[in-house]
Amino acid sequence: MESVKQQQLSEEFISGFAVPPMPVTSTEFITVLAHYHRAEIARMAGWRDRIDRTSNWAITAAAAMLSLSLSTSASHHGVLLFAMLLMLLLLVIEARRYRFFDVYRNRVRLIERNYFAPLFSGSGSIDNDWAKILGSDLREPKFLLSLNAAVSRRLQRNYSWMFLLLLLAWILKISSPKLQDFGISHDTATSLGEIVRNAALGPIPGWIIIALVAAFYAWIAYASLRPTVRPGELSHGTVHV
Repeated sequence: MESVKQQQLSEEFISGFAVPPMPVTSTEFITVLAHYHRAEIARMAGWRDRIDRTSNWAITAAAAMLSLSLSTSASHHGVLLFAMLLMLLLLVIEARRYRFFDVYRNRVRLIERNYFAPLFSGSGSIDNDWAKILGSDLREPKFLLSLNAAVSRRLQRNYSWMFLLLLLAWILKISSPKLQDFGISHDTATSLGEIVRNAALGPIPGWIIIALVAAFYAWIAYASLRPTVRPGELSHGTVHV
């Protein structure tokens, strides 16, 4: 009997809290808003840390590949081609993480822009529907940036410089005979044909490798320089990751 009574009391206790009470006073609402704002900042900071980790991996990998390729003539220029592919993989991973970061950043800034900013400044326009917008986003979270836009954003911030360094190192590698084989007396290639031969990768002719690298970097340049719409928080201010 005691166990049955305890079970009934437990069920009544749980059912009483099945639907948490909503805040009914301004004090309760402010308390909920403060805790929620802190939680979203923590999630935003977590994804920002993941972005920084990926950038650190990319910088470390690029530095290692550059050192390995240029330190000895026995190292093949294919090491730098592999580094370009590795950078591309890390770029896609970071772009995906950036899309998640942008979702949580937008929520945090929505609260700060429409609640804390007018509170501290004493003036400023407020979107009266900001709470509804936030609630709708919590019900059905959606990405604010496309993957292509996120890739462009990360290229503009970090990766375009790393890709440029790899390209310069690769050009130096295939145009400097001393960095290709031992016993070469001249420092630079004497003809375009020599550069094309140096660019060969196994059975693949050098002109095909050069064409592929040129097409790849044409896409990098396009993705880095193309004008993009500034959706979400990117359209407010200039201090953005």
